[in-house]
Amino acid sequence: MLNKKFKSVTVNSVEGKILSEISEREIDSLSDGNVTISVEYSCLNYKDALAITGKGKIMRNFPCIAGIDLSGKVIESKSENFKEGDRVVATSYDIGVAHDGGLSEIARIPSEWIVKLPENLSTKESMYYGTAGYTAALAIERLENAGLSKDSGKVIVNGSSGGVGSLAISMLSQLGYEVVALTGKPNMSDYLKKLGASDIMDINSLDFEKIRPLDKSTWAAAIDNLGGSCLSWMLSQMKIDGLVAAIGLASSFKLNSTVMPFILRGVTLLGIDSVNTKMQTRKKVWDRISSDLKVNTFDEIIKLISLDEVFEVSEKIVNSQFSGRAVVDLSK
Repeated sequence: MLNKKFKSVTVNSVEGKILSEISEREIDSLSDGNVTISVEYSCLNYKDALAITGKGKIMRNFPCIAGIDLSGKVIESKSENFKEGDRVVATSYDIGVAHDGGLSEIARIPSEWIVKLPENLSTKESMYYGTAGYTAALAIERLENAGLSKDSGKVIVNGSSGGVGSLAISMLSQLGYEVVALTGKPNMSDYLKKLGASDIMDINSLDFEKIRPLDKSTWAAAIDNLGGSCLSWMLSQMKIDGLVAAIGLASSFKLNSTVMPFILRGVTLLGIDSVNTKMQTRKKVWDRISSDLKVNTFDEIIKLISLDEVFEVSEKIVNSQFSGRAVVDLSK
């Protein structure tokens, strides 16, 4: 098994131009690690799509196998924490960025980056969540630890048709929260309501040129995937003791705000770093994903694709022509 060649999506930089292809690799060519995994499923995240299409400066080493997450079974381990046959999941750290990633039939990963899957979560299910689901669940965990409860009030989620946003809406709704989806795609309203959104707001109806330092007190909590003006607007509309989980910067990494929401309403801005989460927290979040955060709306969210379809779907993702989660099936 360990001597066989395998297929992977390899990204290379040639004279400054990004070239991505399905290549045939050998185990000895993989990045260092003490656990070798037969990958069964991976995901195609926005970050992966940027790396594969070359539309974002994601990778730090070339050539590098793409894919920031993976799940599968251990086929060789030099770590006392894992044995052959263990079902595992790995996300974040340098995977698919500076270390060969999950869009590959075989992966070799340091044991410190790997989590054993909870008994009631399959390798396939774990990649229904992947990095996006893990990030959404981590945001909810942080918000609740900071005091959010179902009695606090409405929670608004932007970037709601994307992977993180879709799963955040589903998870929050299942927990009993009243969730408002903020989207630039009003044609997705029916989809978002099926996920559990109680109301839909069109982001195009907002005038970000007229954001007040403090606006109408509306939201108990927010999950922000966009950054920039939308995050500034959210902060201005938070209720007293409101909580904002900042996850992404799909719109902008800039934040033009004032201290007024923080000192006059006690608003808390929580940075959600899914890459460097401590392992204790990482295990807890995956346990929650297998229990109270396990969603039942995957028929609306998941699209299974093959390794050959990765390039076409990557283009759709970076051009905002894809909704939900693209899960790559490597099990065959």
